[in-house]
Amino acid sequence: MYPNNLKYTEQHEWIDPESGKIGITNYAQEQLGDIVFVELPDEGKELALDDVFGVIESVKSVSDCFSPVNGVVKSVNESLTDDPSLLNTSPYDEGWIIQIDFSDASEIEKLMSGDDYKKYLEEVS
Repeated sequence: MYPNNLKYTEQHEWIDPESGKIGITNYAQEQLGDIVFVELPDEGKELALDDVFGVIESVKSVSDCFSPVNGVVKSVNESLTDDPSLLNTSPYDEGWIIQIDFSDASEIEKLMSGDDYKKYLEEVS
């Protein structure tokens, strides 16, 4: 459910330390419900830790996406423009949101592992 090769935030984003891809967790997409729109940032945008980089709109609510690290947006997942439901059906694969060139790899080590994130969810639920 929460792959251990990814790192997780308390805001329910994940980042792949290898590729720099960022998305929302399965828990987040379940809480949002059917996702109908995703606002993506421009490529080349500089992000600081916890900056809002996008907006997800679902039938239930609107939610901001927060950067888990400092860096620059390398690419965005244009597929989400045509099919935002990819965040529901494939949050860790086809539903990635942005890819970032992160400035400091040590920032990623401060994030939660899949097991730690699962424990965090148990504590806050």
